[in-house]
Amino acid sequence: MSVASGLLLARCALAAAMLVCTVAAQARDLGQWGEQSPTRQWFESLRMPDTPSASCCGAADGYWADDFELKDGEYIAIVTDTRPDGPLERTHIAPGTRFVIPEGRVTFTPDNPTGHGWIFVTSGTVFCYLPPSGV
Repeated sequence: MSVASGLLLARCALAAAMLVCTVAAQARDLGQWGEQSPTRQWFESLRMPDTPSASCCGAADGYWADDFELKDGEYIAIVTDTRPDGPLERTHIAPGTRFVIPEGRVTFTPDNPTGHGWIFVTSGTVFCYLPPSGV
């Protein structure tokens, strides 16, 4: 193998690795909402309050957080989600786990069709928190 073909092979491998990382970082929609288009549309419409051009992620990155605490003006979301993680292909976060919500990541939406509070979190980073409806 010549140096030029080895370099080309290395560049192709790097490009493929970058593509895989980019695809893996995107929010996932695994069809878990089926034909429930209002729910799917609602998830797709959610935006980070401090960065409106950025999505909160997707349903597969979301966990029910129907309980919360307010401490010194900060929300502390409490995961209450007991759905199986496998079908959603998400990392397990045990019910009762608490997350301090960063400033600018709490959003209120009156049209929440799920009836649940939600925390959107990936690898410990909170993207959005929606308190339970009526709060």
